[in-house]
Amino acid sequence: MARPNDSGTERALVVMAHPDDVDFGCAGTVALWTGTGIDVTYLMVTDGDAGGDDRSLDGTSMAELRRSEQRAAAATVGVHDVRFLGYPDGRLTATLELRRDIARVIRQVRPHRAIIPSPDRNWEAIAPSHPDHLATGEAAINAVYPDARNPHAHPELLSEEGLAGWVVPTVWLSNGTSPNHYSDITDVVDRKMAALAAHESQIPDFPRVEASLREGLASHARRGGLAEGRMAEVFQIVDTA
Repeated sequence: MARPNDSGTERALVVMAHPDDVDFGCAGTVALWTGTGIDVTYLMVTDGDAGGDDRSLDGTSMAELRRSEQRAAAATVGVHDVRFLGYPDGRLTATLELRRDIARVIRQVRPHRAIIPSPDRNWEAIAPSHPDHLATGEAAINAVYPDARNPHAHPELLSEEGLAGWVVPTVWLSNGTSPNHYSDITDVVDRKMAALAAHESQIPDFPRVEASLREGLASHARRGGLAEGRMAEVFQIVDTA
């Protein structure tokens, strides 16, 4: 699939379950977007308070640390608007409340495209199908359609907060089960790795993780028909206009 035309795309929103999800899944693509002048906002549904192996930190301290790490990682790829909803890490469900809170940010940011986790379980690669990822994907796609565009969904967003409806034309599913776009990030892969390296609390052996990830990105590129030596992130692009 040819690279989507960025013409007319001024704003994008990335919705993920945990700090570091965006950097594993799509930070290279984000770096490409910000490099063309697209204004990208990150929305993290949790603070990652249950993450990491350092039991010297309680949940509140871990959440504070992970928020700081995510902001540093975001800056590495040109993102400076990073928001957190503060839902409990490890206990997400696709509730109406979560849909409303994501729809609120969609109406605030008014993005022309969004990246979200796939709501579909991938039985060939179980790790991306963390329950929090699936719940975030399900809530986010429902927030895109129908909630964010429907004035009768969560009416308080309009009546109390003055947030008019917004249609997100395309959604990019990270780890989608039917990939149709291989984003060539070869030229920005070092920025992706620098963003990941900011998550020190979660990645104690970064060289091992980096080597494995580079191998995976090269494998994606080969499957996408890119030239030898290229690296790619994978998406399922969905028309949601």
